[in-house]
Amino acid sequence: MRRRRGGGGGRTMVERASKFVLVVAGSACFMLILYQYAGPGLSLGAPGGRAPPDDLDLFPTPDPHYEKKYYFPVRELERSLRFDMKGDDVIVFLHIQKTGGTTFGRHLVQNVRLEVPCDCRPGQKKCTCYRPNRRETWLFSRFSTGWSCGLHADWTELTNCVPGVLDRRDPAALRTPRRSEGREASTRTCEARGRPGKSWGGAACRKFYYITLLRDPVSRYLSEWRHVQRGATWKTSLHMCDGRTPTPEELPPCYEGTDWSGCTLQEFMDCPYNLANNRQVRMLADLSLVGCYNLSFIPEGKRAQLLLESAKKNLRGMAFFGLTEFQRKTQYLFERTFNLKFIRPFMQYNSTRAGGVEVDEDTIRRIEELNDLDMQLYDYAKDLFQQRYQYKRQLERREQRLKSREERLLHRAKEALPREDADEPGRVPTEDYMSHIIEKW
Repeated sequence: MRRRRGGGGGRTMVERASKFVLVVAGSACFMLILYQYAGPGLSLGAPGGRAPPDDLDLFPTPDPHYEKKYYFPVRELERSLRFDMKGDDVIVFLHIQKTGGTTFGRHLVQNVRLEVPCDCRPGQKKCTCYRPNRRETWLFSRFSTGWSCGLHADWTELTNCVPGVLDRRDPAALRTPRRSEGREASTRTCEARGRPGKSWGGAACRKFYYITLLRDPVSRYLSEWRHVQRGATWKTSLHMCDGRTPTPEELPPCYEGTDWSGCTLQEFMDCPYNLANNRQVRMLADLSLVGCYNLSFIPEGKRAQLLLESAKKNLRGMAFFGLTEFQRKTQYLFERTFNLKFIRPFMQYNSTRAGGVEVDEDTIRRIEELNDLDMQLYDYAKDLFQQRYQYKRQLERREQRLKSREERLLHRAKEALPREDADEPGRVPTEDYMSHIIEKW
């Protein structure tokens, strides 16, 4: 009898060992399947199981018409902002002449899907764009606040003017401290007092997100000439810099009389004081670095280099910029930068007034020489724009692949379960499948 009991105990031990081996083997197979389908998209050292952005191959299928020219670190390509419309964040649109800014400005006030749409009434040039939770503007642009800092104010003017204008428009913001969701208190945010993009105003602190559009310099120059030829002057622009406007000696006019209507392209190019020359660099640079409009402040060569480098730096630091020649990509990047959606898609208009101007090769080369700084800036901006677009598209494709793998994994894991386990209420195949089996055993 003792031998029978001993033999039964031996068989029990063998059965237990067999079950344990089966559990281990089954668990190993499950983990192998898990790694096979999800492993390539997972990284043990990355939060959330995602590979860090530095490891991404940003250009797996590059555009055949696009050649990468400049190196930009990932931090320059990432533009996913936590724009808080219900907090104190403000989008500031720097509108450069003849870059398609009028069309884009209308998109901002009429075509963005908002909880509280901008109030645009017939016959009025400006719309009222209030935050969903209070009567305070979230957009500083021509069609929302008007030319509050001067006609076509540049970077130098806007960064020194916008905070004060908004403080006067929305005085309640100075008296009401607020905390934006996901941020530290507004007073803590304002510790970097005086830095561009942040405004100290009483107990409230606004964060400004600057945006702009750029255009091919030759097309933009020709478009401005045609506009001036029809009578445009922009002579009411302030050109404020270091607290003052330029003197007539620093910024002489190119014409006599009320406007320059009827001027020829040759006359337009021959004026050495024409602000159309390198306009995009001048409007994006910090003019205080070069003595504003005082051309004798530093040598011409050094002045040009400082302006170009400043414009590049400010462009990189902006929350967003688009290119007139790439309307759909501009829409794509804006939507994913600010997490805002447009109601209607952007249209690419290749037929413009500048496009209808016939000029010879010598004239084009002359325009390029007059706008050499703009040519360099646009080449730089175009490369950065394309890399940001490729980066965003690659991230989206990667997220889609991960989602598809996870769905296939869950489907296969569910099929691999025994039927009685699959029928158990609330039983869902997960990554802790091994611990579930051991606990059940």
